[in-house]
Amino acid sequence: MYKIVGFPRTRAMRVMWLLEELGEPYEIDPALPQSEGARSFNPSGKVPILIDGDDAITDSVAICTYLADKHGKFTFPPGTIERARQDSFTQFAVDVLEGALWTASKNTFIHPEEMRVPEIKKVCNKEFQTGLETLEKRLGAGPFVMGETFTIADIIIGHCSGWAVAARFDLPREGPVYDYFKRLRERPAFKAMKAKVDAA
Repeated sequence: MYKIVGFPRTRAMRVMWLLEELGEPYEIDPALPQSEGARSFNPSGKVPILIDGDDAITDSVAICTYLADKHGKFTFPPGTIERARQDSFTQFAVDVLEGALWTASKNTFIHPEEMRVPEIKKVCNKEFQTGLETLEKRLGAGPFVMGETFTIADIIIGHCSGWAVAARFDLPREGPVYDYFKRLRERPAFKAMKAKVDAA
């Protein structure tokens, strides 16, 4: 059984969602970021951490990539053009969407209050909107970013959409991106993950 070290209302949601999609059993150690439990596995104190046997894997994208490759699901094979395109979407999610959300979060509750720059959150929201415009252009016919195949790129992007709601960023109320996010939320594995997060 896998173990996720990390409070569910963090990027641990991504790993939980993927494990629900895979149908793999897991347990959760709800360690908070920067806690002693988190630092015992990751010097940065960031969560989540995946424990697989005697090995600990850090950083949510690396964990999801590892699990998808290991189980041969929700990813394209390494060395293929499809995998390169999938990885491009994942990198876009981390650089553009998560980048705006993470900067806003650091200036809301993570940095010490005297270091925060609240005005930057308006810029972050704008950057996020620009990212959604790019996503709409890249989506194509869908239903997922890689066409008919649901991949870990969808999980990372989908998690960012939920994070955006918590950050009070503007999200589309109609159109291709709205429909895409709705499809992600309707997946049984997403609902199973969300129920566990809400119960935490």
